[in-house]
Amino acid sequence: MAEPTRDWQRFAFDVDIARWAEAADKVATAVLADPAQADQYRYAKTWFVGVDALPNAEDGHVEGVPLKGPVIDQLAHDHWHSAQLSVTFPGYPQPMDGESVGQHRFRTQRDAAHVDGLLPHGPARRRHLIEPHAFILGLPLNDSDQSPLVVWEGSADILRAAFRQALSDHTPEEWSQIDLTEPYQAARKHCFETCARVELSARPGEALLLHRLTLHGVAPWQDMRPFPQGRRIAYFRPHLADPSDWLDLP
Repeated sequence: MAEPTRDWQRFAFDVDIARWAEAADKVATAVLADPAQADQYRYAKTWFVGVDALPNAEDGHVEGVPLKGPVIDQLAHDHWHSAQLSVTFPGYPQPMDGESVGQHRFRTQRDAAHVDGLLPHGPARRRHLIEPHAFILGLPLNDSDQSPLVVWEGSADILRAAFRQALSDHTPEEWSQIDLTEPYQAARKHCFETCARVELSARPGEALLLHRLTLHGVAPWQDMRPFPQGRRIAYFRPHLADPSDWLDLP
């Protein structure tokens, strides 16, 4: 296992996680071909967003294969939502209808860096804390080093300080109503200037655990040889029952 940081931790290969990934990958193939999921494709079909697309059970099992292993033991979490099935394909990201030149440049040059749970709100797409997550757990389903997860080391502390200041005069119950766009963008810019950008490739059987406030994104696909199955990873982001934990928990 790699040396953990405040922002991320890589768990070494575990046979139970590998069995789960193999089962989930077979299910993923069916999900990707399902016409009912066609609206999950973006960027000229180079990214399958896959929000809540993996039909795992509440205890995490897929096709009878349990979700267990060292990372699951560490998290001590027993209620799993349907995982995001994020799949990128050769050429990611292609321009998308309705996307500005600046938005596409940010995706290609800054990996579309973001903090999960801060969602665009209203016509102006102002950022609000809609989904306070406990953690981000990524479980690779197939073997590919293309379009890896990207993190900025040290970003969680920078973003926590910015959000704490912006929300200090409001109760946690009010946080979802507060426009965090400016402090978020300023803190993100500071992260770009001061934090190391790290690419995190991982194989089936390994696991990537991110702090909920870590600035992260997805790198563009580099190798243009055919790879029709795409790089597949399942993400779990359980919601926190108490929004104050978003800033107060380690």
